[in-house]
Amino acid sequence: MSDTPAIEVEKLEKRFGDVEAVRGVSFSVPHGEIFGFLGPNGAGKTTTIKMLCTLLEPSGGKARLGGFDVTEEPGGVRKSIGVIFQDPALDDRLSAVENLELHAVVYDVPRAERRARIDEALGFVELSDRKNDIVRHFSGGMKRRLEIARGLLHRPRVLFLDEPTTGLDPQTRRRTWEVLRSLRDRYGTTLFLTTHYMDEAEHCDRIAIIDHGRIVAEGTPEELKRKVGKDVVTVRTSEPEPLRRLLEERHGIVPEPTEDGLSFRVEEGEAFIVELVAEARVPLSGIAVHRPTLDDVFLALTGRQIREENGNGSKEALRAIARRR
Repeated sequence: MSDTPAIEVEKLEKRFGDVEAVRGVSFSVPHGEIFGFLGPNGAGKTTTIKMLCTLLEPSGGKARLGGFDVTEEPGGVRKSIGVIFQDPALDDRLSAVENLELHAVVYDVPRAERRARIDEALGFVELSDRKNDIVRHFSGGMKRRLEIARGLLHRPRVLFLDEPTTGLDPQTRRRTWEVLRSLRDRYGTTLFLTTHYMDEAEHCDRIAIIDHGRIVAEGTPEELKRKVGKDVVTVRTSEPEPLRRLLEERHGIVPEPTEDGLSFRVEEGEAFIVELVAEARVPLSGIAVHRPTLDDVFLALTGRQIREENGNGSKEALRAIARRR
């Protein structure tokens, strides 16, 4: 496998008149990595992905996918990538195998290899026994797995996944991620996903958080959580004032009042509460330790909770790739 990253982005910019939608974004994604892209509305996330998929021309900077420059070699980029849309882009009047055959023709899969690749892809997502069934009778999870099978046919180096498990029940989401991890492990495919599910982002090897057109943090989920820092300890007590004085005078901690007690941040919260219970001379009715989560990271870095995108711009942009084929 080449030492060149699957995705290389250097000082990428996009301006719409006086508006700077993307401001000097730089990152790289190694081959075989699961990379997550997170950002609130208007952060520049969709614009960046449009440029990576050759749907928008950058105003500045450079980007390469699969070794191809997005500006100078857009055809090579499109042949190197696959996209799985948030909503199924399947023809539900066709069978599973007919959908895959159509995709194989669109992406110029060699005729001699089509049948073998289709059988392999259906077997990979455990749909071989349903290959002749009409897609409209499939469950949401089966449709998602068929989308993944379709994305395998032309052997993309990079697979973009737009909100890959939105609308699926927890069991189906878990099964979908088993398939995606197997896809990476078996074929070495690089997965680049956008998601609003923080638990889904935990599946990523690395995450980039983008806000106001700039990447504000990048790293593994654990690295990002460590940036938030301390654990949150919440204490329920009917006598918060003596406890507040103890925390301030003995430990230099300024707690925040809650509805039924106090809340504060400390390093190694579980160890601290053992000490606190021994020191406290007031009744404690409950103690909870909350470790930083990706929600905390997002809130700390952007000052807002992540929320659903408004409109369908991202989906429509990604669908344009298929139309261009």
